[in-house]
Parts: sequence; structure tokens; C-alpha cells
Amino acid sequence: MSKQMQVDRLQEMRDSIESFDLTIPIEDLAKRFEKLYTGAVNDVLREMCLPNQGLPSSIVPLRDEMVVCGEAFTVKAVKDPTMGGELELRVKMLDELKAGHVVIWNANGEDHASHWGGVMTRAALHRGCRGAIIDGGIRDTKDILDQEFPIWYRYRTNHGALSHTKIVGYQVPIYVGEVIIKPGDILLADIDGALVIPRKIAVEVLQRAEQIERNEGEIKEWVDAGLSAEEIHDRGGYF
Repeated sequence: MSKQMQVDRLQEMRDSIESFDLTIPIEDLAKRFEKLYTGAVNDVLREMCLPNQGLPSSIVPLRDEMVVCGEAFTVKAVKDPTMGGELELRVKMLDELKAGHVVIWNANGEDHASHWGGVMTRAALHRGCRGAIIDGGIRDTKDILDQEFPIWYRYRTNHGALSHTKIVGYQVPIYVGEVIIKPGDILLADIDGALVIPRKIAVEVLQRAEQIERNEGEIKEWVDAGLSAEEIHDRGGYF
């Protein structure tokens, strides 16, 4: 294979956004994932040779009890002192949010400005958005809490976005940490953080994670019954 063909293949892998119809309605898929926990789902992804699908541990929930799952709606922003076009693009982006989406925001290392706030939350909720994962800053925290909107974030600030940061694209492939996320991938987040499930294997991952949760229930019963660790291991259990 020539170098050019290798570059073309890599570009196709990185730039393309594959359309893949889920065999379970997204609302049902999301609700079933939300009954699980990220640890079990991460274990399944590892079984499938995808051991690095967890987002950075610095991204945390606003409240420990928050859980969310949905289709990735990707946003990319950069540090930028100019303001031209930012509000217009932000409005356009919000109007393309749909029911079942979870916003995932790459702020490219920005650690000063907010990328999400109270009004953004209200607009997202009205469009059926299930939650947001912001690899950047939030503000209007009390307002977000009052709206009971599931959100994960890296820091809080009172700085606004204008004159600090600008959206440069949305519904495009993005990085968050070292994980590549494409529009339509499935996002799951809880008290232990957030992870990304490639869309084309989402149903398979769900079914396997549900099986693991059932198995863990049995393992816990063995522990409570006083079986030794070796006996549990011999029965197929794990720790």
C-alpha cells in the first residue's frame, strides 16, 4: 500500500461520520444504559479491545446522583479574543439540538471562560437534550441545578464566553482527552465519570453489560454466603 493510500485511509477513518441505525429506539437504549453503571460498560468495552473509551477523570458530575446517556452532539471551541459570529453560530448550534442528544464539548484546554450556563441549559431542555458533558467551564451553577439538568464539567467560573472563547464547529469528530468522539456515538456518564460507546456496537455493549450486572448480583450473593475467594473464582466469579 502506498503512503498516499495509507494517508487517504486514515483520513477516511478520522473524518467520516458513519450512519448506523440502532436496532433499539434511542430513548429505550438510553434508559437501559442509565440503569447500569460506567464501570460495567467500560469492562465490556475492554473485552471488545477498546480499553481507553473513558473520558478524562477531571470531568466530573455537578451532583453525584446525576446519570445520563444519549447520542453525542459534538461541539468544538477554541480560545479566541474576538467576538464576531460567536452568538450567531451558538444560536444555530442550539437550534440543531434534538431529543435524545447529549452535548459533548471540546474546549481545547481552555481553563478560564465558561462554555455552558443557565440559558444554554434552558434552551437545551426545551429541545429534548438529555444532558451535557463539558470539557471546559460552566457558570450559572445554581440555575443549572434548579433545572435538574445532568451535566459534567471540568471547572466552574463566573467568566462568560464572549471575548474569551468561540465555537469553531459542531457535529464534527472531536477529541476529548485522547478519545475520539463522532456525532451519534453513545455517551454514558455517572458518578465515576463519562465514557464513549461507538454507535455501531452500542446495542451489543448494552446487552453484554446487562449480562455482567446480572452476573455480579450472583457473585455478591456468593460473597454474602461466605464462600472463599477461590470458590467464587472457581465458579466463574471475579473481583
